[in-house]
Amino acid sequence: MFKKPTKKQFLIRRIVLSAVATLSVLIIVTVTILFMLGFRLDSGNGRLEQGALLQFDSTPGGVDVYVDDKNIGRTANKSTVIAGVHTIRMQRAGYEQWNRTIDLSAGTLTWLDYIRMVPTNRPVTPVTTYASLVSMEISPDAKWALAHEKADSPVFQLIDLRAEAVKSTALTIPAKSYTDASTAGVAHSFALAKWDGGGRYALVKHLYGEKTEWIVLDTQDSTQTVNVTQLLSVDFKDLQFAGTNGKAFYGLTTDSVIRKIDTSAATISRGLVTHAETFTVFNNTIISYVGVDPSDATKRVAGVYRDGDEAPHILRTVATPDVSLKIATGRYFSDDYVAIAEGGAVTILKGTYPNSSSQDNSSLVKFTELSLDGPVTALSFSPAGDYVVAQANTSFVSFELEHRRSAVGAVAVADGKQATAMRWLDGAHLWNDDNNALIMRDFNGINVHSIMTVESGYDASLSQNGRYFYAVGKTDKGYHLQRVTMILE
Repeated sequence: MFKKPTKKQFLIRRIVLSAVATLSVLIIVTVTILFMLGFRLDSGNGRLEQGALLQFDSTPGGVDVYVDDKNIGRTANKSTVIAGVHTIRMQRAGYEQWNRTIDLSAGTLTWLDYIRMVPTNRPVTPVTTYASLVSMEISPDAKWALAHEKADSPVFQLIDLRAEAVKSTALTIPAKSYTDASTAGVAHSFALAKWDGGGRYALVKHLYGEKTEWIVLDTQDSTQTVNVTQLLSVDFKDLQFAGTNGKAFYGLTTDSVIRKIDTSAATISRGLVTHAETFTVFNNTIISYVGVDPSDATKRVAGVYRDGDEAPHILRTVATPDVSLKIATGRYFSDDYVAIAEGGAVTILKGTYPNSSSQDNSSLVKFTELSLDGPVTALSFSPAGDYVVAQANTSFVSFELEHRRSAVGAVAVADGKQATAMRWLDGAHLWNDDNNALIMRDFNGINVHSIMTVESGYDASLSQNGRYFYAVGKTDKGYHLQRVTMILE
């Protein structure tokens, strides 16, 4: 017979049920948090251990992922594994296999989302042909290419790479935009220097006799072409874009001074850096440079200048004048990074660029050091700033800023030849040409592919959508802009 519980019994029951419910919620939340943090129960020893999270993606997608030979599904995907060394394999029919062995620390997240699969069969298709070809440069956004067939000709071919059917249009630098060099006995030539980051403007050097003119070619309206040298009546050793409007530049004058230029106002700034030898521009506002110590001509320096600063900041002084000295700048998340190579020793600094009104450089501190057997010949950050690569002819070292992983690699070259400098293909891949072979590799030197036979000394690039790989080849019929399909149907 049912007996109605007393008030005391009812209260106890409510308290017990509430406690059980609260405890259940706490257990579920705790388990969820531990799971998200990578904790798993090790079936071998029965202990709860924190693992590492792997996030996978690939181009193209739908690639099978194997972790320690266990298939975990297709990209995009993720997996939590115990800390330690693991082998990763990715494969898809029609493509070469991708592999990496990686040492993972507990509680870390590693993105393996940069994988670019390479087709096994790679037929080469010519898309343009030229009887002669001096240079070919592809815009940073991979929408356009400029081809120059004859050195003494002001005519360039603008190649539209945006569509499946590649189209070419002739662009002529207006005669008023360069000095008449028709005088008998005076040699002259035009040379492509570089594209701007926006992919509309190109810098062209006009060399005549012993003089050089810098010309800004507007590829969408050649009538708007500007001769910077004539406009300012200043001679430059180097000129680099400082924006995407084709009007802002930094220039290294023949007296070794870096100045800022505005062609729309026809103005040139005070000297920003003196005694400079070479420089590069990062993010349109940061100049990294190598030069001579202004106070001691027997020493060389590497430093940075930020737009608006009162003076440059010298970050390294070298007493040996003939030592190889290079500098590169980057930014990753909220931190500034500077890489300085002195001979074969590379120092990476981390922090913030120094205050504009002070020579106190303590805001940049040593992050890590790398080394190579020979002097560094090329030094760069990846486009996103997360990797650093230093090359010393046929050897190189790469470094991942986030996980502080370093790797060494080698660039194979034919006997007696110098290795070409590796260049960034995208955010995680490098390319160079080696004895007429276009080589592509991951940033850490693994998964090396010989993509196609090419003519050395010309530019190469993936198309904007990654479907094609463009480069220059040569046959008995002439020079070709050619492509290989990288993403199969």
